[in-house]
Amino acid sequence: MKLVVTSEGDSLQSPVDPRFGRAKFFVVIDTETHAVTAIQNAVNLSATQGAGIQAGKTIVELGVQSLITGHVGPKAFATLQAGNVVVYTGATGTAADAVEQLNNGQLQRAQSADVEGHH
Repeated sequence: MKLVVTSEGDSLQSPVDPRFGRAKFFVVIDTETHAVTAIQNAVNLSATQGAGIQAGKTIVELGVQSLITGHVGPKAFATLQAGNVVVYTGATGTAADAVEQLNNGQLQRAQSADVEGHH
């Protein structure tokens, strides 16, 4: 399974970025091979609008099954849901901590967006 953590840096030791659409990096973890890759999200950092939708499309295109983040807005959530990506919110600490929180059942599976969209 592939999962992604929104991160402020390009490694598992980097802090979780609580923002989905404007996260600095997406740290992708293959849970079977334990391969870790980081995808820079620079294009969405300064976007005036649509960052969540574009970030959602990126995640779907990566073939990720699960996303771990702090918060996700309504348009991004809809994009992720359409791509069959399970969203977990409320992650804290490092990206590695977030994966551990998921494995220990400490993260909530999001049923909807947990923040308002940006206009």
